[in-house]
Amino acid sequence: MSQAIIMFLKRPTTIAGFAVALMMQIIFSVLWMTGYDGVGGRASELGIAVVSDDRQAGDAAAEQITSTLPFQMSRVKTLDDAKNMLDERKVHLVVYFPADFTAKAAAAKEGTAIQYWINESNPMNIKSIMSGVIQQITQSVNSQTTATGISAVLEGQGMDKTAAAAAAGQLSVRVHAETNSMHAVPNLKDQMVPMMIVLSSWVGAMIMAQNFNTSSMAMGASVGKWKKFGAQLIVTIGAGVVISLLSATLLSLLGDKMESGFLAFWLFELLMLVTFMLTAQMFIYLLGTTGMFLNVLFMSLQLVSSGTTVPRELLPTFFHDIGAFLPATYSVQGIMNLLFGGPSAGQDILILALMAAAALIISIASVGLKKSRTVPNAVAANAVQR
Repeated sequence: MSQAIIMFLKRPTTIAGFAVALMMQIIFSVLWMTGYDGVGGRASELGIAVVSDDRQAGDAAAEQITSTLPFQMSRVKTLDDAKNMLDERKVHLVVYFPADFTAKAAAAKEGTAIQYWINESNPMNIKSIMSGVIQQITQSVNSQTTATGISAVLEGQGMDKTAAAAAAGQLSVRVHAETNSMHAVPNLKDQMVPMMIVLSSWVGAMIMAQNFNTSSMAMGASVGKWKKFGAQLIVTIGAGVVISLLSATLLSLLGDKMESGFLAFWLFELLMLVTFMLTAQMFIYLLGTTGMFLNVLFMSLQLVSSGTTVPRELLPTFFHDIGAFLPATYSVQGIMNLLFGGPSAGQDILILALMAAAALIISIASVGLKKSRTVPNAVAANAVQR
């Protein structure tokens, strides 16, 4: 048994398997612990648009929260403009004071409402973060500071100071929140789809790249390097078509949300998958078996930096910046736009296509620079049989 163990440990595949398992733990631990470090402390990087159509209490409250809340606050002229910003993910919450905000507070028994809009076509924790912000803003408007500001506005409109203070005090306990969802995502299973697709696609792509490389080597030197490359490229594209079609079909049958329709989503997933496959194979062409380690590194790096779980605005600068150069970032954005709703995925499609083309060109150059090995046909045939 001891001899068998020693022989097993000496095999290159055994050493490689152990190294990959070890590197997975090191890479995930280092990247995830550093990538998500301090995320809660960077919530101030999230954007909030404030709109007020009420020239009295609404304007006073809008000015108050814009100047005091620790977020990227911006006053926007119209609600439609603010909603467009929310749809394009330039802000993460819209706060709206309607034109009858003051009137309803003074006349209606049920009080008045601050209207909020959240875009759920976002990383899955945006809704929970913004729900807390909504509560904070509503409490802020109901605070004594806001009541004092409203009192000043009412006094400026001709109301005597005592009546203005009384009206402001009454208003400060009658404001409630009215929350609306843009591109509502009905279930957690749907919200998890972007992360699931990116993870499964990249893992599948890198394992396929390794196995395709093994198949190419097993063909031996009797087959030219360009024929091997061409065969692998054709099989890769064919595999992308089949795999993406199956994936999109399952999501259509099991999911609750596919805003863009089946065809658009499938074609985007096909482009994403082919881009992942070509990128993973590029590292193998460049580095051989060692490229597998780089693929493992890229898997973890892309999961952290792409915004699948945490908004990219909350990530450390290094991870935020490097995400702009990785295909998973644009894959996540495109998936959310097509699956849940949002702006056009045209830019994401263009960038993924350029990345796929770049990976293909680098792979072609790598193959071209490698010398072909020629061996007698009999030896090559024997190698294949083994």
